Amino acid sequence: MDLHVRYEGDDDPDKCTARKLARFDLAELHRSDRATPYGVVLNPHAERALSPADREAGETLVALDCSWESAGEARFSLPGEHRALPYLVAANPVNFGRPMQLTTVEAFAAALCILGERDHAERVLAKFTWGETFLELNEEPLRRYAECGDSSEVVAIQQEYLDR
Repeated sequence: MDLHVRYEGDDDPDKCTARKLARFDLAELHRSDRATPYGVVLNPHAERALSPADREAGETLVALDCSWESAGEARFSLPGEHRALPYLVAANPVNFGRPMQLTTVEAFAAALCILGERDHAERVLAKFTWGETFLELNEEPLRRYAECGDSSEVVAIQQEYLDR
């Protein structure tokens, strides 16, 4: 899958996982909505959860890279199939152990695992010292989400984790 980032540039450049992915030619950065290709848009405010069924939407994953403070719903005006990631825990040093506080690379890796591209997820995470930890922390939920047939099944499994 092709990884694309609508890049805002408002995070610390030294900690920006999207910039690091671009340096290694693992993702392409775009500075405008118009330049960003159509695809499955990882949007925490989307009404539907990402599921393996979204693989049919194409070969392009799009993430918005911006600070959490400015990640409001209005920022997601990109065209595409908007999907929210289900419950997962961050492994990055800034938000370690916090649910739903993923970096751009963690979001891409989660989406790739759910869409059946685990090898690709491992490749993008390999550039980060904590990358493997993300997969270890979320091994069970990622496996279970990847076995789902559609968004409603993903939401049902997510609810099990939220109820704990």
